[in-house]
Amino acid sequence: MSSSGALILVGTPIGNLGDLTPRAVEALRDADVIAAEDTRRTRALLSHAGVRAGRRLRAVHARNERRLAATIVDEVRRGARVVYATDAGMPGISDPGERLVRACLDADLAVEVVPGPSALLTGLVLSGLPTRRFVFEGFLPRKGKARAERLAAVAAETRTVVLFESPVRVAATLDDLAAACGPEREIAVARELTKRFEEVWRGTLGEAVAESAASGGRGEYVVIVGPVAREPGELGDDGLDEAVDAALESGLSTRDAAAHVAAELSVPKRRAYDAATRLARARRG
Repeated sequence: MSSSGALILVGTPIGNLGDLTPRAVEALRDADVIAAEDTRRTRALLSHAGVRAGRRLRAVHARNERRLAATIVDEVRRGARVVYATDAGMPGISDPGERLVRACLDADLAVEVVPGPSALLTGLVLSGLPTRRFVFEGFLPRKGKARAERLAAVAAETRTVVLFESPVRVAATLDDLAAACGPEREIAVARELTKRFEEVWRGTLGEAVAESAASGGRGEYVVIVGPVAREPGELGDDGLDEAVDAALESGLSTRDAAAHVAAELSVPKRRAYDAATRLARARRG
């Protein structure tokens, strides 16, 4: 075992095994313990990478993560390099891993991350919806008051919202989103990301409810809901200045920065242009 133990979260492919990074392979190869959400899937990944599993594999999943966190902490404290890998993507993002991280940090032990593929970010950037500000809601509650409250929060959200959904529930979720947000709200529905039959459907919620291509396939879904349209003047001066300043910082001209912010945040073009002119003048000193 290494003298410097650590918990290492390793991002794994969300579909295409070619996305496994060299650093991830190295971490898996050198680990003293490989904790896995599903040992069968991780064993297949190790085989693909040419890494021998030996006796290092251990099942740590949602049902036993809390119970086994103390064991992981003890092993790290003794100097073990413990890799944690979930079935796909980054541990802790709608997957187990969060409790392991908290337990190690509370014990003043090292936690490292080997970044990897993310269905959240892949779906978001493919959606064509605003990416400057977004919020991740994971899986919605399945029913009752908790689901209604989360749907209402999505409906009022001024940032792009990213959700995960299963193929058996995606149609019902699209129905509920349309009822909560209105049929004209922009949406993108992605499935089989990075795989051979990757699909990204884009349109409105009303169209998505009626479109079988958005709700009838296999594979985990990423649902990206566009931000609610703002009423003119709703955005405060500080928020407008922040958005305009970011647009200018990206290299846009005064006119283009104003046009970009006016379209993205639904503010009057004249108001955006006045802010852009003022901030551009301040930048020039």
